[in-house]
Amino acid sequence: MFAFLLVIHAIIAATLVTVILMQRSEGGGLGMGGSPSGLMSARGAADFLSRATAVLATAFVGFSILLAVLAATRGAPAIDTSLARTPATQAPITQSAPAPVPTGAAPAQQAPADNSAVPLAR
Repeated sequence: MFAFLLVIHAIIAATLVTVILMQRSEGGGLGMGGSPSGLMSARGAADFLSRATAVLATAFVGFSILLAVLAATRGAPAIDTSLARTPATQAPITQSAPAPVPTGAAPAQQAPADNSAVPLAR
């Protein structure tokens, strides 16, 4: 049902954008000629587009609130723990003996195993 309402919301948004773009910036609507009275006169088109804009804007805000409530009350868990590691599943850290130093080369310094060289680790 959520996906259906989301599609309806997208259709309302696209229709609202279309109706807004059809209006003249001076508020004259489509500005088409025709009979002095009726739907497709300049005044009739402006009234129709203004009313359509108001109805679509109200529907858009209503659907936005409805979708927000539905998304907040869906029964999905708050945190996905499928990739969380537990200490029991981690491999134990073992210290191995240092590798033998080849003859003729200077011995390399190894980092301490307990992170004592890091100032904040103390």
